[in-house]
Amino acid sequence: MSGTVTPATHVWQVSLARLIEIEGFIPTPRGLALLPPQPLAWPEKDPGDTLDYVFEIAPALSGNPGDTIATLKVAISPNNPGDLTLASAAADGTRAVLWLSSGQPDTNYTVTIGITTVCGRSLARSITLPVVALASVPAPASAITTLGGAPITSPSGLPITAN
Repeated sequence: MSGTVTPATHVWQVSLARLIEIEGFIPTPRGLALLPPQPLAWPEKDPGDTLDYVFEIAPALSGNPGDTIATLKVAISPNNPGDLTLASAAADGTRAVLWLSSGQPDTNYTVTIGITTVCGRSLARSITLPVVALASVPAPASAITTLGGAPITSPSGLPITAN
């Protein structure tokens, strides 16, 4: 992308656009059959994005005031060179905040988050994160192309050049 870089002032707060809340902690009357919870999935990201993804566990801690996240363990699958990476992880009360970057286009990643709380509870959930090439970068003139003229790209989606 071309243009002038302009410094930005920052007011940090997590994005609600990428917030997933834990399911399955709803009190139900005895004998009532519930459908299993839907698989958890964040909205798709571009390989060039580094964004915050939030996992809220407050429903699992309902009735336990003061219990918050103490530790996080994050595993990402698949885990090959160029795949989705965890840039950083933090806890904000009952929210796990993960900054995720990179990834291979047209790949669905599974992000498994293991959490322990200050009161000793533990839980783990897997969340799907699809990576899709959302931004298109024009190929440079030195790009190696197919016979049809399409640029040949690296596993990260960048055009391979003759230079």
